[in-house]
Amino acid sequence: MTQSTLLKKCFLIFSAYLLLVGNGLADESYDADTYGPEAPIVWKEPAMATFDHKIHTMEAGLECADCHDDIFAMESKADSQRETFTMKAMAEGQTCGACHNGSDAFDSAGQCGSCHFAPTEKIIFTQPVKSVVFDHSIHVGKGELSCESCHKEVFTMKQGGVEDQKPFISDNPAEKRQYLTDLHKRYCGTCHDSSQAFGYLTRCTVCHIGVKGAVELAEEETTIDAPKKSNH
Repeated sequence: MTQSTLLKKCFLIFSAYLLLVGNGLADESYDADTYGPEAPIVWKEPAMATFDHKIHTMEAGLECADCHDDIFAMESKADSQRETFTMKAMAEGQTCGACHNGSDAFDSAGQCGSCHFAPTEKIIFTQPVKSVVFDHSIHVGKGELSCESCHKEVFTMKQGGVEDQKPFISDNPAEKRQYLTDLHKRYCGTCHDSSQAFGYLTRCTVCHIGVKGAVELAEEETTIDAPKKSNH
């Protein structure tokens, strides 16, 4: 074995040793009694959200007593069952909103992605137009948009908010066309204007998926019946 090879081998062994020792020291340096649970908390109800104690204690300098038990119960999952664990209550200064008020920390109505996950499943609208698909991952991931880009100015954060609108009924073709034009401009057309993104009058099948959408809806046991025939 040459001297050069020996030095390289010793260097690799020493590097591995430092890595192991460093990881061990890192594990020993974390004190859960002081900083709270090391693993982030993930809630599924009432909405998908996460909370990391380390960000609040180690980085922000808070102590356990700053939140427990006056704002949050120490009992696991207890707060997710409370009526005050809602965005409305937070806006009124309760739970997370006690600090996330825009003064002490960012407002609870902003920076949604810091705590919440964008839906991973595709949304298929049934009203006011059937079989229209929307994929958050394309807009939030590839498009790098924030939740605030669309909510609440364009879309409400309420699930089914668009579909709750009163259905448009008319036998007049001109009125139907105008209704659809206004609908596009009000919602997706806010960005899909041929400047920020492709125009809403182009690439229609990217969102309007016709029979495929209806079939997918039927497979997911929705209330929409898949059409038997289509001219598309």
